[in-house]
Amino acid sequence: MSASAESAPRRPSGKTDRELLREEQAIARRFMGRVPWEMVAWGIGNFLLWLSLWPLVLLGVLPLWLGFVVSTICCALAYLPSHEAQHSIIAAEGEKLRWLNELVGHVSTIPLVFPYRIAWITHRVHHAYSNDPERDPDIGSQGGTWWQAAYNSLRERQPMNDGMYAKTLRETDDPNRDRAFFEGLALKLVHFGTLTAFAWSGYAIEAALLWWLPRHIGFMYLIVFLSWAPHHPMKETGRYRDTRAWTSPIGTLLSLGMEFHIVHHLYPRIPLIDTPKAWRALEPILIERGIRDDRDVAWSGQRVEAPGAGAA
Repeated sequence: MSASAESAPRRPSGKTDRELLREEQAIARRFMGRVPWEMVAWGIGNFLLWLSLWPLVLLGVLPLWLGFVVSTICCALAYLPSHEAQHSIIAAEGEKLRWLNELVGHVSTIPLVFPYRIAWITHRVHHAYSNDPERDPDIGSQGGTWWQAAYNSLRERQPMNDGMYAKTLRETDDPNRDRAFFEGLALKLVHFGTLTAFAWSGYAIEAALLWWLPRHIGFMYLIVFLSWAPHHPMKETGRYRDTRAWTSPIGTLLSLGMEFHIVHHLYPRIPLIDTPKAWRALEPILIERGIRDDRDVAWSGQRVEAPGAGAA
């Protein structure tokens, strides 16, 4: 060991920050490198299920109310497979399965009318500037409560709204920006063209309940659990402080695994399905390194008296 390492401040475990980091990285690497076939099936399967609702409802095989419920669930589940593709977890540039990575990225977010390349550009900026009030495109979901975050996400999607996503796309120097704008315009035209065509044909309610309303509900759900809850109150920055460990009041599954979102921010190449296992392996080191551990903090952001009460 070098003299500088010997003289470096040590944590309670007796290890220096550098030693802890090396150990942390070695553990994280164990969870990287595999193709998350679960997410491939999730992304393509969810899209095909959502697409099948249209003929099933219009032909009377499914009642409209059930189609609306299933479509809303599909929209809430539509983003995360694309999120894996945005980080090239399915396949990196130049690999044989890169086409599958791009297919999942593009197809899975169609129900949300959220173009893959726009999501990709803005999400990379989010990772680089998490919780920065001037640069983080997700800062619009900031709010004291979950319902304020949901409302803010709805306001962000209003026509002609000049929110942080629009600002990020205007100011980015990403070489894919023009292509992202074109793809976004094309998807918007398909969305509104479909709604208009169905309304003109006498199916306005069906179109509204199979796509327009489920999309907005799905987006609000995603904003609450993928953006607001893991980063709340969105005040701190830094690798170990811009995200937190937290306990969801509706459980890990219904919050889409976002209790472990801190693992994703630290190591974006770890597949979503593996983040709980990675968290359990990394937890002692991450706690020692000073992550924001809010597992005893309630939804309101107020620290509860008894440990674990935040899950009630």
